[in-house]
Amino acid sequence: MNSVFSDSATTIFESMSRLAAANDAVNLGQGFPDDPGPEEVRRKAAENVLGGWNQYAPMMGLSELRRAAAVHYERFQGLDLDWEKEVMVTSGATEALAGALMAILEPGDEVVLFQPMYDAYLPLVRRAGGIPRFVTLRSPGWRLNEEDLKRAFGPKTRAVLFNDPLNPAGTAFPREDLELLGRYVLKYNAIAICDEVWEHTVFDGPRHIPLMALPGLRDRCVKIGSAGKIFSLTGWKVGLVCAAPELMKVLSKAHQYLTFCTPPNLQSAVAYGLGLGDTYYEGLKDSLRASHDRFAKGLTGAGYKVLPSQATYFLSVDLGPAGDDAGFCARMVKEARVAAIPVSAFYSENPQRGIVRFCFAKKDATLDEALRRLSAWKY
Repeated sequence: MNSVFSDSATTIFESMSRLAAANDAVNLGQGFPDDPGPEEVRRKAAENVLGGWNQYAPMMGLSELRRAAAVHYERFQGLDLDWEKEVMVTSGATEALAGALMAILEPGDEVVLFQPMYDAYLPLVRRAGGIPRFVTLRSPGWRLNEEDLKRAFGPKTRAVLFNDPLNPAGTAFPREDLELLGRYVLKYNAIAICDEVWEHTVFDGPRHIPLMALPGLRDRCVKIGSAGKIFSLTGWKVGLVCAAPELMKVLSKAHQYLTFCTPPNLQSAVAYGLGLGDTYYEGLKDSLRASHDRFAKGLTGAGYKVLPSQATYFLSVDLGPAGDDAGFCARMVKEARVAAIPVSAFYSENPQRGIVRFCFAKKDATLDEALRRLSAWKY
């Protein structure tokens, strides 16, 4: 069997979710809301199952969704995209990431990865033949550092895999960090694979800035979005990929041999959702901010040190320099019956320990019950 996968451990998300179920715990580990998502978007999907097309969709995606994505990204991020040549639909963002790595890398090419990182990145890079080069980000700021970039980039750098906003830290990178990274992408003639699935979850600060929008980077970026995150429908698995025509030609071939197409009823519903008015998008931001603030206040009141978070579904607490985040989470799920994720699990090497990630994208009653249990528990 292929060693990349046969030697991989069970993901921390699966492990903690199993423990949460076994201990009847409030599961704030895996990152999904307990809200069903916007009804009008779900209704569109249901209507299209019954009255729409249910056979193969075009490989690049339905034209209505690709057009809608181009309009949407111009409206919110100022991007000028040719929907026919520069927009593609995939079966989720993880498929888009896998396809991009397969399309871009040759065996032995180096890929710059920023840790903490989504757990799929490293096995996908290795399975595509890439050699990882790590940049380690540290709390509380999780900022990019030029000395770290100098050490990671080199003549064999082919790609950069960059998550902004950053899961698990909840950080939206400022423009100066993006410009710093952009200089290294251009200097080493690399391609930036930009995992921007959390782009609409920035609830504190200005709107998300795509790396693609910066001068000189338009033709060197693969932008990846997620309808599942935009509409809090994480099981839908509809990815949105944007790239310059020369890149898209090869990206589309990798997609062609992975999933080929995505359920057409979901595509039509996502196209409808991308055109929703500001009421929905501002409401999403306001809802996340309210849940974040409610949970952060409760954790602080229970004696935990809450780290700043401005995006995603997540906030973290700092247990201190001697904190054992893995041990803390293992005890917490069994004794307090609340599940979270140790952030050290998001590192491949030299992990920062003592940081624990909670998902706050839950109903008030869910958060309040978790806070009640944590307030009564002594670690």
